[in-house]
Amino acid sequence: MKRIVFLLVGALLPLGVQAAQADHIKASHAWIRLLPANLPAGGYVTLDNESASAATLVSAHSATYASAMLHQSTQDPSGNSTMRMVERVSIPAHGRLALAPSGYHLMLEQATHALKPGDMVAITLDFADGSHLPVSFLVRPANTSP
Repeated sequence: MKRIVFLLVGALLPLGVQAAQADHIKASHAWIRLLPANLPAGGYVTLDNESASAATLVSAHSATYASAMLHQSTQDPSGNSTMRMVERVSIPAHGRLALAPSGYHLMLEQATHALKPGDMVAITLDFADGSHLPVSFLVRPANTSP
């Protein structure tokens, strides 16, 4: 009986030792481009993965916005820009992902209250393994360059 218990504990131990993806992600330069009226805002942040394994960002949420979605802007060879929603974004092992204008970004819609430059907005980034990373985003004016 003792042998079975030790085998079970030995088999389950590695599952509990593995850290969550969000534990290995460091967020920096988090900001929101505030647009006039009720236009959607863009959320940008640099994510550094300090793990030997890739991490996968799958969503975001905030009490300040009714909707926070992952989007990607691209430009074709003729110069036409398009934007599409994406379900996930990978952050490579020991790598960096920049959510930035003209690339991957957060599309933030329907603010729950009026925001102004200088405000801080809490946004939680959600990862594929179920872990979460709370990040404070600085609200900046529409004419802010990256």
